[in-house]
Amino acid sequence: MNTFHLPDLGEGLTEAEIVRWLVKVGDVVAVDTPIAEVETAKSIVELPCPYAGVIEELHGEPGTTVPVGKPLITVGDPDGAAYRAEERAGSGNVLVGYGTSESSGAGRRRRPRVSGTNVAPTAEKVPETRVPLVISPLVRRLARDAEVDLRTLTGSGPDGLIVRRDVELAIAHRLQTESAPAATTPARTMPAGTTPVASTPAAAQPVAPGSFVAQAPSSHPAVAQAGLPQPSVVQSGDARTGLPELRRTPMSGFRKAVIATLSRSRAEIPEATTWVDVDATALVELRESLRSATDPGPGLLALMARFVVAGLLKYPELNGYVDTEREELVQYDGVNLGLAAQTDRGLMVPAVAGAHALTTRGLDAEIRRLTASARDGRLTQQELTCGTFTLNNYGSFGVDGSAAIINHPQVAILGVGRIIDRPWVVDGELAIRKLTQLSLVFDHRVCDGGTAAAFLRFVADSFENPASAFADL
Repeated sequence: MNTFHLPDLGEGLTEAEIVRWLVKVGDVVAVDTPIAEVETAKSIVELPCPYAGVIEELHGEPGTTVPVGKPLITVGDPDGAAYRAEERAGSGNVLVGYGTSESSGAGRRRRPRVSGTNVAPTAEKVPETRVPLVISPLVRRLARDAEVDLRTLTGSGPDGLIVRRDVELAIAHRLQTESAPAATTPARTMPAGTTPVASTPAAAQPVAPGSFVAQAPSSHPAVAQAGLPQPSVVQSGDARTGLPELRRTPMSGFRKAVIATLSRSRAEIPEATTWVDVDATALVELRESLRSATDPGPGLLALMARFVVAGLLKYPELNGYVDTEREELVQYDGVNLGLAAQTDRGLMVPAVAGAHALTTRGLDAEIRRLTASARDGRLTQQELTCGTFTLNNYGSFGVDGSAAIINHPQVAILGVGRIIDRPWVVDGELAIRKLTQLSLVFDHRVCDGGTAAAFLRFVADSFENPASAFADL
């Protein structure tokens, strides 16, 4: 037996959450076979198996958080496959409790122990003496936790093998029996000091002031694991508000990392915000002019990114970090442009490495690749941590402005609001133009307001006169 413990995934991470298993108990794996996808505070990682053999046990269900160094899977001898084949055939060469086929002609058979004189077995006695045919340790654990007697089940698997579904059906059948109306179900003895819940609808049940009816966790973990109905119980409400709690959600490693970063940013950075309304009509027109029947051209975000990168090269104070240990302000020679992306896992900020060296088309291609990787959970730790400045296009959510939180250890973040038609004065005449709002949040330690305003004005002017700005790039 070899047990694969969760390895150190780098970046100081101490735990990971199992997203899904790529193998199951009984599978034969080779070295480097992918076995699971785990989610760290940085990204989703596919783990390869360092051993060859048969998967004997999976140490956790999807959604379980596993600390680094704790068991993840147990892999048995590669000959285990032949062992299982013998077990199904009823060879007798099995561990006590795994059972053999009644039709087996070879191998040892255990004689049933009876007291007194020998009595011919009856049909009613067979289930009490036969050994159930179960292979999976998970099925055994499920049955044990739910107090299901495996000897009473008839397996639906090959050669009568008892599989997980057989146990789940037994649990469901028992729950249906227990939840039948009191008129047809004998009363059950309740533990001393408890109050039975009536079988009438929850709305008709008397509830004490300050209490509420809620779904309680099942007394058997296997019941919840099978996704079966759970009984309602009366619980106390929140002491401060008097309201019931709708739900409690454990924080994932990713959410913990987000909280730590944002909390540190708020605690350490003396931030300031400046904003400006921008006429983006010419920028939108430039975007449309780059389209063709065969080439969609760079997207609007890529054009914005091009001007932001140019602004950072002109005002490098906003493209660095504060080295508090050495009490120095550091500026980078180059730009890794971070792009805020909303995903099912939450907000991520992958970065276009070397954005200063890319053309606008190159920026567009990399932005699209990173966005797709973010949504699929395939970003690398390097892509998520190498940014030097963040561009946040929150206008895609239909809002105009935001006082964003700087992505520590960066020192600034630029937000772009939605682009909408608004009245605007052009050459003394009122016109309908496409307006947006730019908001810059910056670390006041790295520069004063004049530098921040100059950067913001440079980007705004580029949005309003993109052709002229491109001529200078």
